[in-house]
Amino acid sequence: MVKRSKRYASAAKSGGAEAKSLEDAVKALEGMQKAKFDETVELSFKLVVDPKQSNQMVRGTVRLPNGSGKKVRVLVFTENADAALAAGADFAGLDDMLKKIEGGWIDFDVAIATTSAMKEVRRAARVLGPRGLMPNPKSGTVTDDVASAIQEVKAGRVEYKMDKTANLSIVIGKRSFSAEKLLENAKAALQSLMAAKPEAIKGKFVKSVTLSSTMSPAVKVALSEVGE
Repeated sequence: MVKRSKRYASAAKSGGAEAKSLEDAVKALEGMQKAKFDETVELSFKLVVDPKQSNQMVRGTVRLPNGSGKKVRVLVFTENADAALAAGADFAGLDDMLKKIEGGWIDFDVAIATTSAMKEVRRAARVLGPRGLMPNPKSGTVTDDVASAIQEVKAGRVEYKMDKTANLSIVIGKRSFSAEKLLENAKAALQSLMAAKPEAIKGKFVKSVTLSSTMSPAVKVALSEVGE
């Protein structure tokens, strides 16, 4: 059993065991003692889907109205590296970038690729895929409008993807955000997730929802907030 600190135990007690409205969950988190660094805040979901079925896969993106609070390092796979760098990319290139990745380098948060570059990028799928870094048309990271894609990512577009156990988390900001900004971001995340519900799922989609920060216990969110 993991031994929890007194601070964690106190926070867990203040959070309560009952499910709360989204607004009250944010207030409960705000009332917990903060760590010495600016913790990341996220909503976590247990979904009622079968991860083994391709038509029940859940993934998507959400444009957070108040941003994620995170400095996002963007890599663009393109034959025109100069244009991508001028548009705000932190790293850009094609064969040279792929060689670095094959050598173990993954110091970036989001990868964008032009359509023509994807044929070459697929050779790094074994490295990028498991880390959620593989460019994908559905998430808007395979595009020829590189400048717009970079701008959206830097402005607060967050990607999410369900794991093999039907769990999914969406970053909604930082503990330094005001309760109002966290609530706005949380609502946007909920709307995005429900819009990503697979057509194959006709009944209940979400089993549970919790709100937490990096070092805090989870606060249960009422399923009524997702309409279930």
